[in-house]
Amino acid sequence: MTPEPTTRKVALLFPGQGAQHPRMGADLYGVSPRFTEIMDQAFDAFGASGRAIRDDWLATAPSSSYDDISRAQPLLYAIDYAMGTLLLEAGVRPDVLLGHSVGELAAATLAGVFDFESGLRHLREFVTIYGRAPRGGMLAVAATRERVAPYLTHDVVVGAENGPRQLLLAGPDPALHDVEQRLRGDGFTCARARALQPFHSPVMRTVAEESGPREARLRPRAPRIPVHSARTGHILADATAADEEFWREQPAEPVLFGPALQRLLARGDHLLVEAGPGQSLTALARRTRAVATGRSLALPTLPPRREHPGADLHTFTATVDQLRAHGHASRTPVPLG
Repeated sequence: MTPEPTTRKVALLFPGQGAQHPRMGADLYGVSPRFTEIMDQAFDAFGASGRAIRDDWLATAPSSSYDDISRAQPLLYAIDYAMGTLLLEAGVRPDVLLGHSVGELAAATLAGVFDFESGLRHLREFVTIYGRAPRGGMLAVAATRERVAPYLTHDVVVGAENGPRQLLLAGPDPALHDVEQRLRGDGFTCARARALQPFHSPVMRTVAEESGPREARLRPRAPRIPVHSARTGHILADATAADEEFWREQPAEPVLFGPALQRLLARGDHLLVEAGPGQSLTALARRTRAVATGRSLALPTLPPRREHPGADLHTFTATVDQLRAHGHASRTPVPLG
């Protein structure tokens, strides 16, 4: 069967903190040799804690630390990168990559800004440094920046802009809790994101400054695949991608995923493929006018949660079949065993 012609370009989207859930992508582990190799490399890179990360990931009921930086960040980075790699090996040739928070680190790795081993060393140091941050988190609020502005403080800021009325406030507790109570009292719809650290808030910058010199070296370079940065909201310039400080400072800077996605879609119609756990970015994409009108399509590679054994394999192969039908994947079988 000849694939139907398509003018849509392919954009891979990589989710970040909050997308994690029990046994995300675990059906691929031990079945896909490449996926298994990547995950095991990540566990090995985290030394003594790697086995605990693996055991928590594979547990039906993970520990209370599952949403902590020490678990969620290594798993999200590794699974994002592994899913992106499987898509490449299925013959998908993305035109652009876009990641949310730690997902941008995965996007940069797939783009060749740095290799996976260097990214893991960076992330291991990242976890050690930012794990010292005071407890806090991120709060999803259905409102515009203008509406929430009176509630913001020095410590509690807009940590991520995911859409026109889709914000994540970030900050330490009890300050974030106080802002949440005020917003709820005034009728705003709020929900805590699955994060135990105040990512993308000023407190993370303070933690980094107090940590002293860093050892891990990324040695970044220009990307081989264009990266549409959720930090800048634009295509990542070669000089910016090659700046090590850009990647070191990322956890303290706001995420502009919504504006970045809108600029991406303004450049033309796309197949937006979420290469990672859950379907949070797929859901955000489907709220855009481009996807709602059918000009662009949003496709997940994994289910929103592990519904039943085999769901990961089913969702991934179904999406590759769709990409193949649009002429964006090879006709060779997906390498799952």
